[in-house]
Amino acid sequence: MATAGPDVSPHPQPRAAKELAMKMMKTLLTSAGIALAASLALTGCGSAGTAGGEDELTIGISMSTLENPFFGTVKDGAVAAADEDGIRTIVSDAQNDTQKQLNDVQDMITKGAEVIVLNPVEPESATPIVELANSNDIPVITVDRSSAGGEVASHIASDNVEGGRLICEWLGQHLDGAGELAILEGIAGTSPELDRDEGCTEALAAYPEITVVASQPADWDREKGYTVTQNVLQANPDLTAIFGRNDLAALGAVEAAQQAGKLDDITVISFDGIQDALESIKAGQLSATVVQDPILMGETAVETAIALSNGEQVEKIQDLPVKVADASNIDEFLG
Repeated sequence: MATAGPDVSPHPQPRAAKELAMKMMKTLLTSAGIALAASLALTGCGSAGTAGGEDELTIGISMSTLENPFFGTVKDGAVAAADEDGIRTIVSDAQNDTQKQLNDVQDMITKGAEVIVLNPVEPESATPIVELANSNDIPVITVDRSSAGGEVASHIASDNVEGGRLICEWLGQHLDGAGELAILEGIAGTSPELDRDEGCTEALAAYPEITVVASQPADWDREKGYTVTQNVLQANPDLTAIFGRNDLAALGAVEAAQQAGKLDDITVISFDGIQDALESIKAGQLSATVVQDPILMGETAVETAIALSNGEQVEKIQDLPVKVADASNIDEFLG
């Protein structure tokens, strides 16, 4: 039995049939236009990065903190290299929050990241992030800081052991082999902290009259470097040197020593080679720093991601070169 409906003749007259056909065509065209508009709107709401086709590689880049100029430059180097190769990037700033970094990487995976470039907040918190990517068959590249667990396809970092050795050899020669040294440690357990400590300890073994009178955490932070140095100076009036394990902590130390009227008597050394540190050396404040190449670090991460996406073998550890900058060669790095 036919379903009840409008009273329409099953055999419309020719004119009526033509009008009905035109109305149906108009409806179809309108629906197609709405669908196209909706499709375009959805395309415009995609994640940050360069738009591209279905075959385009997507790299997720998760940085521990973009407040640190060094990590900001690593990110810039990676994004520029990706843009040049027509690769889409999804960038996030964990803001030194381990849970946020995990959430960020989960979001990247949801948005289609095929390789993750990870600069961990800390090694232990990186393990579940790497394992999450592993469970989704997504390769992980760590930069500057390593992960305590999970399967990392490649770790890219400056040779921090060599850098620590070079800067402390420089210090030993500058102090003529004797003096009191305070160390501003980075975040405990991170690979740069451990490696820089190892290299420095090896170098100082040749200078037994340089005594480490204080070694306290400054967590890579300028304000903490300033506060810790104030306390160290009060407790050690004969202090002759400070090693800030990164430039930010060392620049805080420079400020504290300057305010105490002791900067002319204290040699401050550091590690990273950010612009502020290089300018401080030029101004005769910071004494020396180990210069890394954060742009190269970011570029190398992208090159490695491309190789992995093509099924190529990559080096598990990629050490990048370092140099010491001081007053004698500072123009080479600022030029």
